[in-house]
Amino acid sequence: MNEHLLGGKPTAVPAKTLETFDNPNPNRDFHIHMEIPEFTCLCPKTGQPDFAVIYLDYIPGQLCVELKSLKLYMWSFRDEGCFHEAVTNQILDDLVSAIAPKFMRVTAKFYVRGGIFTNVVAEHRAAGWQPQPYVELSHFAAQSNIRG
Repeated sequence: MNEHLLGGKPTAVPAKTLETFDNPNPNRDFHIHMEIPEFTCLCPKTGQPDFAVIYLDYIPGQLCVELKSLKLYMWSFRDEGCFHEAVTNQILDDLVSAIAPKFMRVTAKFYVRGGIFTNVVAEHRAAGWQPQPYVELSHFAAQSNIRG
């Protein structure tokens, strides 16, 4: 079969390196939310794959995490045996070490294994950081700007 027609050999490889970039507005607290729906690692007991959706929520300090490096970092767990609790905390520790956010929450929602769903939530707060008071705004119905 012609390799060229199939797209060739991929060039990206998994990596533990997290690249960063400067926060474009470090004087304002703003919330970054990411959903990583294709996380996989291996069960350390059976070697079978475990699948999860990882939710990453953070308020950056001076740095933000670069998305391609985050994707390759998440991919790096694919062939590693990891307990759900350990890998969730490892992801948090590595991201906090890389970008020193004001606040970060990693939520890992693992798919069913043996009839059990596992959700693990790990958080970091920078020393002395306090969130701004929440402001409740009016809610608008979905598609409220569509007339018909």
